[in-house]
Amino acid sequence: MSPKQIQSILEKEIPHLEIPLDHKDPYTLLVAVLLSAQCTDARVNLVTPALFALADNPKAMAQQNVSEIEDIIRPCGLAPTKSKAIFNLSKILVEKFNSIVPKTLPELESLPGVGHKTASVVLIQAFNIPAFPVDTHIWRCAKRWGLSEGKNVAQVERDLKALFPKESWARLHLQIILFARKYCPARNHNEKNCPICGYLKP
Repeated sequence: MSPKQIQSILEKEIPHLEIPLDHKDPYTLLVAVLLSAQCTDARVNLVTPALFALADNPKAMAQQNVSEIEDIIRPCGLAPTKSKAIFNLSKILVEKFNSIVPKTLPELESLPGVGHKTASVVLIQAFNIPAFPVDTHIWRCAKRWGLSEGKNVAQVERDLKALFPKESWARLHLQIILFARKYCPARNHNEKNCPICGYLKP
């Protein structure tokens, strides 16, 4: 199956897209994406209302106690590490970026707790700058669908970027994630019920 055929199936099966993480601006998206590491989007969305009621901008967050941030975000896991990252990145945004979330990968990746995937998600969803973040869902599907044999996330990302038009990356990123959750899960995957795997392996 060609990348174009896969894209066509994704468009048919996942026509309507919504960003899974609740946010109101680039900063709250950045924090939500950071919290989503090893945690479900649904749980993050349960936690962020209380966090953003405490502080929803870099200046306000940098004035909080790390322990208070940690207590709120505990259900997301890795709370000690994530709370320090949220506090420190907020402080850096105030001091270095005039409280504005930067729009380049190197600047975003320079922030505490912000890796390549998190930075890419912020670029594409907050600023509509082409990127192709690869999470576990996209990694799994790229392998199953024969789109990449990459041994690491960077290789899979390069392969997907080469296969699909740049203007489609933002949409495809979300479509593959939503499709994977619905039809192509890691466990108990029924290939016959998957519109793509079922076609590849009749």
